Amino acid sequence: MTSKKIAKKDLMGVFWRSMPMEASFNYERMMSLAFAYTMGGLIQKLYPDKDDQKKAMKRHMEFFNCTSATSPFIAGVAASMEEKKANDPSFDESSINAMKAGLMGPISGIGDSIFWGSLRIIASGIGISLAKQGSILGPILFLLVFNIPNVLVRYFGTMWGYKAGVSFIDKMSSGLMDNITYAINILGNTVIGGMVASMVIINIPVKLTSGKDAQTIQGLLDSMMPALLPLLITFLFCRLLKKDVKVFYILLAILAVSILGAVFGFLAV
Repeated sequence: MTSKKIAKKDLMGVFWRSMPMEASFNYERMMSLAFAYTMGGLIQKLYPDKDDQKKAMKRHMEFFNCTSATSPFIAGVAASMEEKKANDPSFDESSINAMKAGLMGPISGIGDSIFWGSLRIIASGIGISLAKQGSILGPILFLLVFNIPNVLVRYFGTMWGYKAGVSFIDKMSSGLMDNITYAINILGNTVIGGMVASMVIINIPVKLTSGKDAQTIQGLLDSMMPALLPLLITFLFCRLLKKDVKVFYILLAILAVSILGAVFGFLAV
């Protein structure tokens, strides 16, 4: 029997098919349709028999949910296992879905931390700061900063997933995921701190002394610690959110205090 081997062009097919990963989504099996589509071209090559193709596609219609950008890594590992199944009929096909179920959680944890918890904030911070100055580079850089790493992770994830195969599961249990997630969280918190100082603007223009060089409350606070008020206000909002205060009420409070402060001259935001 001729050995069935996956070529790089087949993995490129997996990569390209993973792009619309979130275009097909349902609340019963989440991204199962999209994952099956991602594997579709590969399955057609590995299994010439139509019945085998149907079984393989049905296999990948099981529940699947993972960060879109990191899903190709799981698809790469699945491709490696499908290759083994195609060449060895005795291969336990149930282990393919078991692998997917085992990787979904940890890979989503890393993917969400990187793309939703950190990279989106970094890209937004860069884009908003430039957009506030009226620069067209704001939205352009936002898209580039977020999407270039997204595409690279998809591409290399597909290739590395196929090369790693099932051995990656053993590496995952060694604490590698925890270390990467910890480092990404540090980076994300650093960016958030910079955004608080530059984008949360509060000014108390009330004068403490009279004369040409009158000291204001804001000047006094800045001499103690620049951006102290934005930091305290941010901590206050975090505290309120932890107390399950609705965001709508917090926004109403911000609006009310801002209007009153502007009318009576004790606050500028």
